[in-house]
Amino acid sequence: MSDGRTRPFRFSVQAFEAESGPSWTGLARRAEDLGYSTLFTTDHYFGPGEISDASGHRPVDVAPMTAMTAAAMCTSELRVGCRVFCVDYHHPVVLAKELATLDMLSGGRVEAGLGAGWVTAEYEGLGIAMDRPGVRIERLAETVELLKAHWAGSPLTFARASGFAGRPRPVQQPHPPVFIGGGAPRVLRLAGRLADIVSINFNNAAGKLGAASVASSTREATAEKIGWIREGAGDRFGDIELEIAAYFIAISEDPAEAVASMARRFGVPDEVLASHPHALIGSVPQICDQLEQRRGELGVSYINVAQRSMEAFAPVVARLAGR
Repeated sequence: MSDGRTRPFRFSVQAFEAESGPSWTGLARRAEDLGYSTLFTTDHYFGPGEISDASGHRPVDVAPMTAMTAAAMCTSELRVGCRVFCVDYHHPVVLAKELATLDMLSGGRVEAGLGAGWVTAEYEGLGIAMDRPGVRIERLAETVELLKAHWAGSPLTFARASGFAGRPRPVQQPHPPVFIGGGAPRVLRLAGRLADIVSINFNNAAGKLGAASVASSTREATAEKIGWIREGAGDRFGDIELEIAAYFIAISEDPAEAVASMARRFGVPDEVLASHPHALIGSVPQICDQLEQRRGELGVSYINVAQRSMEAFAPVVARLAGR
C-alpha cells in the first residue's frame, strides 16, 4: 500500500481550445516535452453562447475521444484522458470499447475519467433529461462496473449490455486507471470505493460555476472531502492517487498583490485564496514549497493545470515531476 504523502508528483494539462489540427498535436508534443504526465480533454459540447454564459464554463473546441486519439498518436509517453466523461452523454458499451481501443493503440496510456454530470444548461441545450443527483451518481456507479467488466473480457450480464464479451482487451490490466471527479459527499465516497484516481473538485450542485464553487473548496472543506473519500475507500485508501486542479495560478514575485487581485475577482477574502487548495500563487520556489506542504498535509500529488498556464507553470513541473 502506498502513502499519498510520499507519492511522486504528476502534472497534467487541461485543454479546451484548438485553432487547427497542427496546433492541437503541437500542444500535445509540447506538454510531453515539458514533462507533463497527462493531457486531458473535457466532455462538453457547447461553443460560445447562452450555455457558456449561464454556466460560467468556457466554451470547448474539441470532441474528447478524437482529440485524445490525436494526442496519443503524436506522442510516445504522454498519457491521455478526459477530465471527465459525463456518463449521461455516452452509452457505457460504446465508451468502454472506445477507451479500450485507444488504450490498445496507445500502448497503454489511457486514464478513464468519469463523472456524474453537473452543467444544467448543457443538459437542457442537448435535450438530455437531468435526473436528480442520487440517480446520476448511481448511474455513474453502474457505468464503472460495466466498463470494468467489459475490459475484463467476460460475458456481460447487465441491463444495458448482455449477450457478448467485451473486446478489445486494454493493454493496462486489469483495466486503465479509473478516474472519478466530484465535490459532494456521495460522489466522493463512491470514488473512494471504485476509483484508482480521485479528483477533488468544487461542489457544483448549483449547476454552474461561481463564488459558491470557490467557497466550497477551502482548505478545511478539502480536508473534509478527503475524509469522504477515505470513508468510501476503507483499507484501499492508500492505493488511491489524489488529484486536484490548480484553477488559480499566478507565477509572481509579488504574491500578495496577485492574491489580492484574484480574490477581488472571485469574491473571496485574500486569506482564503492564499491558502486555497485550488490556488498556486507566488514564485516558482514558493509554489514548489506549497505543493510539497499540501502533499504532506492532504496527500494530493497529481496536479492539473489549465492550457493557458502550461508554459508559465513548466518550471514547477521541471523541479517536481516524479519527486
